[in-house]
Amino acid sequence: MWSSARTVAEGDTIIVWLTRDQLQPLVVTPGKDLNTKFGNFKHADLVGVPYGSKVASRGASGRGFIHVLRPTPELWTLALPHRTQILYLADIAFITAALNVRRGSRVVEAGTGSASFSHSIARTIGRAGRLFSFEFHEARFLKAREEFRRHGLLNGMVRLQHRNVCKDGFGVSGVDAVFLDLPAPWEAVGYAKEAMRKDRIARICCFSPCIEQVLRTVSALNDAGFTEITMHETLLRPIEVFQTPKLPSVGEAAAELKRAEVRREEKRQRQIAANRRAVEEAREGKEAKEREGKREEGGKRKVVDDEEGEGEEEPEHKRARVDVPSTPGVASTASSTRPRTTTSAPQKINVAKALAEVRGHTSYLTFASLVPVPAGYAGRTEAGSSSNGGSGGGDTPVVKVENAT
Repeated sequence: MWSSARTVAEGDTIIVWLTRDQLQPLVVTPGKDLNTKFGNFKHADLVGVPYGSKVASRGASGRGFIHVLRPTPELWTLALPHRTQILYLADIAFITAALNVRRGSRVVEAGTGSASFSHSIARTIGRAGRLFSFEFHEARFLKAREEFRRHGLLNGMVRLQHRNVCKDGFGVSGVDAVFLDLPAPWEAVGYAKEAMRKDRIARICCFSPCIEQVLRTVSALNDAGFTEITMHETLLRPIEVFQTPKLPSVGEAAAELKRAEVRREEKRQRQIAANRRAVEEAREGKEAKEREGKREEGGKRKVVDDEEGEGEEEPEHKRARVDVPSTPGVASTASSTRPRTTTSAPQKINVAKALAEVRGHTSYLTFASLVPVPAGYAGRTEAGSSSNGGSGGGDTPVVKVENAT
């Protein structure tokens, strides 16, 4: 579909990856600039750059950058210009599998819209298959045709027509699958049956956002003779993945508690020693002032009297001890009982959890199968229906409802 070259060339359609939630399609045209919140990028600078490269912005800072990616149907779905409501990857993948679309299949798509589904189906069927796409709105038809031409899809793989299929039908036959993305798909069910192949099982899918549309579509499918009618709703459940530090074992936690207890005891002993030193310094300062005062008052006293006065001080054995007492089993053995610590690289574990708020309903997907009728069996069936007076034609349609998450 798109360029298969290794590097970007002039005129190529590329996907500019700005952030995980912001992608932008771009046709490389030298002489033009791309201005984003991450800086200015000249188209000429992108020519010759390998796909997947990280390109820095121009300017003094040059801190901004973008990634240049090769278009794929998945990236195009996230970056395409919206003209209508589009199908996203979850619905596209589910529809492709349920309709059994594969390489070489012939598929009808009614309601081209923004062509999100068209690009994915075109890649699946390949050059051996055919996609017949129909669009009623003329402006959307012209824009889709220009996109298909630029992406190289109008080379026989995709056939795009401006037609009201609810009134004029599809004009094709022998298709393997039909996808109806219409406001009133029940009006096109009869034409879809005419277009589907009769030699083996063919399948149909109707994309409807409202349950009332589903009910009318199921009635039309029942009346047209389709079987295996089921309805699915595809809901995404995003999972957030992050890393968290590995929890310590019980032994490691106990050892850390012991180390913390030793550190607290050492801190307490340091505080006690500091307080005692402060008290001792204050007492010595007070005694020095008293001695200075006595010397000033008794300047005429003899040196002997001064010595006797000093001898009246409190005996040494009555003084408060300044030395820090050793606490048995704690302070004296703090260094010897301290456990050894090993420095190992921090380990992390991956944790995943479902997001609390997710995107809700987008649409209902109604599927049905058209089983080929063996030769000669159709006549017996019609005869049996006429003999029964046509009873059972007004039965309430039954649909099997499933929720795919």
